[in-house]
Amino acid sequence: MRKLTNFPYQNVLVLGLAKSGSAAAKLLLQNGVHVRVNDYEANEEATLIMKLKNKGADVVVGSHPLSVLDGIDVIVKNPGIPYDNILIVEAEKRNIPVITEIELAGLLANDNEIIGITGSNGKTTTSTLIAKMLAMGNKKVQLAGNIGVVATDIAEQLGENEKLVLELSSFQLLGIQSFRPHVAVLLNLFDAHLDYHGTIANYIEAKTNVFKNQTESDFLIYNADDARVHEVVKQAKSILVPFSVSKKHLSGGWIQNNAIYFKDEEIMSLHDIVLVGEHNLENILAAVSVAIISGATKEDIQSVLKTFSGVKHRLQFVANIDNRLFYNDSKATNILATQKALQSFKQPTILLAGGLDRGNSFESLLPFLTNVKAMVVFGETAEKLKDLAKEANIERVQKVKNVREAANTAYQMSKEGDIILLSPACASWDQCKTFEERGDMFIQAVHILA
Repeated sequence: MRKLTNFPYQNVLVLGLAKSGSAAAKLLLQNGVHVRVNDYEANEEATLIMKLKNKGADVVVGSHPLSVLDGIDVIVKNPGIPYDNILIVEAEKRNIPVITEIELAGLLANDNEIIGITGSNGKTTTSTLIAKMLAMGNKKVQLAGNIGVVATDIAEQLGENEKLVLELSSFQLLGIQSFRPHVAVLLNLFDAHLDYHGTIANYIEAKTNVFKNQTESDFLIYNADDARVHEVVKQAKSILVPFSVSKKHLSGGWIQNNAIYFKDEEIMSLHDIVLVGEHNLENILAAVSVAIISGATKEDIQSVLKTFSGVKHRLQFVANIDNRLFYNDSKATNILATQKALQSFKQPTILLAGGLDRGNSFESLLPFLTNVKAMVVFGETAEKLKDLAKEANIERVQKVKNVREAANTAYQMSKEGDIILLSPACASWDQCKTFEERGDMFIQAVHILA
């Protein structure tokens, strides 16, 4: 069990529990730090609350009184809590810094190589590929972060010379001070989470925190085809390693003659890669670049790419039922992700979409609906998506209550050879707690059909 070193604070408010907050509170208590916990929704009698009290934490639940800030040196904030929260606003007035659990993970793992991956889309696939490529070469590696595994829980258990691969969201990166990955990855930058960050400038600033503490001895793998990324990496002090699906880059990853190259070495043919979707070529190039820099061989990379077909909820193949192919892309929580999912198929497609209404217009989906023969819509954005279907001259549109009904309805509408694609283009929070819950609901519904 690792100790938390170089942590300069003695009195900490953990704001919001959930998985990361609970882990942070336990870690800090184990390291002799005075911890106060505040959660608006938690119950005073909950088992977790009682355990934290027994370990010595001060606990305030059910409200956010300003008094919880008295005597506090720093706030460890759950990433999902917005910065207009009353306590965060007051903390800024009092000059109390606000960090996230990722900062603690970085301090725990400061003697190990950290690989940090961020971007608007593709983080999970890229992170998973990197971890698998390194593990294939018998490298000791752990995967955590926004992928669903609490970073401090893993960092606390890291062995000597074990690498830590972290998927990092903009929410997590906004709350770092000294966190410094040896290898950082910036995949892409699109308009996303503006309801949280307020402006695209704020969102991009949060993302660039992944490399803000890097030095000349570190590496930044970046998407040279993304104009925003290409511009912001000019700020970096680290060694720049580009990747591109359209141009030759002898200092990084690129594609030519239907093959993947890193620098001047051919890695493998595109025909041998089983992961579907043109957009995944960017993720693959990023992963290959990181893997080689971190010690993987060409053979390690080939072994993974010849067998890896994707991660759950990311364009995941679910089943073939009566020659209808069902795909679960519940992780498509924004329009860009759905655009890329639709580009992955040439067959007639029934699109299942809808969810939380963030005020977005769906017009940018129009050019990608060429192969969409029907739509099944649900959630807060259902009416907007019906209007989109009308504009795209898609005549068959059904509105249903949820993803479970959508799967059954799409099957009834389908013919042999059709793709039935759940790619919501929206967050899940209007009906489900997470995109994973939404995807699992879809998978269960499909299996019932089988």
